Amino acid sequence: MSTTYLPSVCPHDCPSACALEVERIDSRTIGKVRGAKANDYTQGVICAKVARYAERVHHRDRLMQPLKRIGAKGEGRFEPVGWDQALEEVADNLRRVTRDHGAESVWPYYYGGTMGQLQRDGINRLRHVMGYSGQEKTICTSIAYSGWQAGVGSMRGADPREMVNSDLIVVWGCNAVSTQVNVMTLVSKARKARQAKLVVVDPYRTPTAEKADLHIMPRPGTDGALACALMHRLFEQDLCDWEYLDKYTDRPRELQAHLATRSPAWAAEITGVPEQEIEDFARLYGQTKRSFIRLGIGFARGRNGAHNLHAVSCLPAVTGAWRYPGGGALLATSDLFHLDKTLIEALDVPDTGTRMLDMSRIGPVLCGDPTDLGDGPPVKAMFIQNTNPMAVAPDQGAVRKGFAREDLFVCVHEQFMTETARMADIVLPATGFLEHDDVYQSYGQMYLQMGRQVISPPGECRSNHRVICDLAARLDADHPGFGMTETEIIDATLQVSDYPGISEMTEQRWLDCSKRFEEMNFLDGFEWPDGRFRFRPDWEALGPLGASMPEFPDHWAAIDETDAEHPLRLITPPARTFLNTSFTETPTSRKKEKAPFLRMHPGDATPFGIETGDIVRLGNSQGELTLAALVSDTLRRGVVVVEGIWPGDAFNGGKGINLLTSAEAAAPCGGAVFHDTAVWVKPV
Repeated sequence: MSTTYLPSVCPHDCPSACALEVERIDSRTIGKVRGAKANDYTQGVICAKVARYAERVHHRDRLMQPLKRIGAKGEGRFEPVGWDQALEEVADNLRRVTRDHGAESVWPYYYGGTMGQLQRDGINRLRHVMGYSGQEKTICTSIAYSGWQAGVGSMRGADPREMVNSDLIVVWGCNAVSTQVNVMTLVSKARKARQAKLVVVDPYRTPTAEKADLHIMPRPGTDGALACALMHRLFEQDLCDWEYLDKYTDRPRELQAHLATRSPAWAAEITGVPEQEIEDFARLYGQTKRSFIRLGIGFARGRNGAHNLHAVSCLPAVTGAWRYPGGGALLATSDLFHLDKTLIEALDVPDTGTRMLDMSRIGPVLCGDPTDLGDGPPVKAMFIQNTNPMAVAPDQGAVRKGFAREDLFVCVHEQFMTETARMADIVLPATGFLEHDDVYQSYGQMYLQMGRQVISPPGECRSNHRVICDLAARLDADHPGFGMTETEIIDATLQVSDYPGISEMTEQRWLDCSKRFEEMNFLDGFEWPDGRFRFRPDWEALGPLGASMPEFPDHWAAIDETDAEHPLRLITPPARTFLNTSFTETPTSRKKEKAPFLRMHPGDATPFGIETGDIVRLGNSQGELTLAALVSDTLRRGVVVVEGIWPGDAFNGGKGINLLTSAEAAAPCGGAVFHDTAVWVKPV
């Protein structure tokens, strides 16, 4: 019997958006999942967790029918109900809350559980038509994106496929082996064809760092100082490109003067990186014209993250690396795409000044913080899709307190009984990406892709789009998008955006949205009116908190500094076989990750007599956790690491790692500071 593979697209919140081929065994069953070899970014290579996606699709714990809470909030006691009853109860509660407290007391809440443009963003259509509170999408990219935007002026950069033409690739703040496997494919090709060097900048020895020719390990929150020292040497040793600087940048001589005292010795004190390593890195980068910096979001998850990322983005402007094939830098490709999502999000509904709530501050919002609520009412109802804030949001103490409110109605549309779903009054079963249609763009490569349904939904699962439309009908919400099928709304969106329609997109699978080399590398000018890269950004124009930021690249000591009571800095990077809280339920991922561990340097562990396997307490003013230690010299002294967002039940006490992270908003426009936490560690 022949094997049938159908095309699809990985929907998860990862820069790669891999082109997939999925084995369809029958109308409800999949087998193997592999990368599409014909796609020149995916190149047939995908991560192991997606390759075994059948574990997730056919997991015995998939939600299959609507549920109504019958126990206390968080107790996990539910009874099955029909779809009509479930939707009527949701609609009745949204109407009640709107009547008693106003439409802004309802907060639809979502993020990147799917990156499909319809299934992710369709919730905004209901929000806009009904006048519910808006959502500032700050939890992942806002800090990093504002840092890149500050200099470049647009959310795009060099074509990542150009890495095969690079002589030096710098992976900065990204564990590509675990989170962007396609980057490593390109690195491997550059090494083979051009003997390219790989430099990795990361506070600990990740699987990516293990493959590097040079691994630089700065203390968390000090990347800006490192970048400044590199630029200091580039100017001092005449490794800069003055012709390029004068033509394409705003204040190069002011920058040079500003950096005159930011020497490698100065940076070594701040970063913990030996002075000679900084010297070597500067010489290597300055002498290699075809140098490509692949920036990650990781090092920008701090209070000074946007400022640090901007400092790093200045490097290719100083050397003129943008001139060359295989040169330049990339954070994201988001602005290569121009989908007109008016139908999907109801962007044609007049803006009435509805308040915006910061999703990263969901804890303070639900606890009634007047700074967040402004003059509006407290949040009395939430409808949640595509995210698990009870695990992923910072300041979990406040998040849990907020969700425990008896006067808060919550409906969660989900695939599994997550920690957030356990706090819901109504839980609705959701389809996965192979069980509905969607169109996908990327923030790490150039392809717009079509993902059609491969198998039928299990049980009574319904797609996000269908549930939004079902609710709209009960709430008398009026917009053309509510009356369209998935196929119709995707087709109309593609055509109004001047892309091929759904039939053509389905046939060709993907569309390359890149530009010619001169545009990708800004040789026609950067995305500012004067066409110049900004060494001195207008931070205030990028966000309300920008006024506090330094004018030029520097070390901005705005982080959660260590002290006698909190001598260690905690970062919480991704685990290799998890993706946020996705895949934490699949057996192979759980088996490979084993349990949450506190990674410690021997110099930090030995004074307490802590050895690998010992149970330790980890805490700060927000709370404390108990977990096992893993003592290793793979990280810098003074830094501790907990990989992955494990469910709370993986920790003694039932509370996850984000109990310790702050909900303080980062400059200039907010964002979650997951890697900016001072803690203490004590043996049990």
